[in-house]
This record gives sequence, C-alpha cells and structure tokens, in this order.
Amino acid sequence: MREASYQPVLYIPLDDVDRRFLRRSDHHTYCPYKGEASYYDIIDGNGTDLTAAVWYYGEPFPAVADIRGHVAFYPDRVTVTVTARSSTTVQ
Repeated sequence: MREASYQPVLYIPLDDVDRRFLRRSDHHTYCPYKGEASYYDIIDGNGTDLTAAVWYYGEPFPAVADIRGHVAFYPDRVTVTVTARSSTTVQ
C-alpha cells in the first residue's frame, strides 16, 4: 500500500505468518485514513523481543478494507523473507 509520500507498506496475510512468534501488544495507534491500529510484539526462544514491531487494522475503514486480515512489519526493525510455500521468516 502506498500512502501520500511515505514509503510503500507491504501488508502480508496473517495466515501466512508463523503466529508462534507473535504476542498481542497493548499498544494502539490511530490513523485518520485507516482507523485504529493494533500491534503484535515479536518474540522467540532466543530472548528476542521486538515490542510493537507488527501492526494490523482489525476493523479498517471501508476505503482500505482489503488490509483486514493482514499485518505489516516495521522495515527498520524487521527483515521479512518469503520461503517455499508462502511461509515467512522474520529476523
């Protein structure tokens, strides 16, 4: 998705993300174009804890309804790679 002069954001279907590494966050923000964003922290067994590194819109505004069920990752904090059969690796 491209908004105004911002860098494009890649929204990935949540079903394509390994949810074992996600923990719901209490963090929320508001966008006047998309609605209320909720967040996930990324965690793993090695002590990695990226607080609020993943966001999603549970009830996006109608103009951007296609992002429902998708998540986005902060590109300066996370590297997203796609491997065989649409599985996603987050580093």
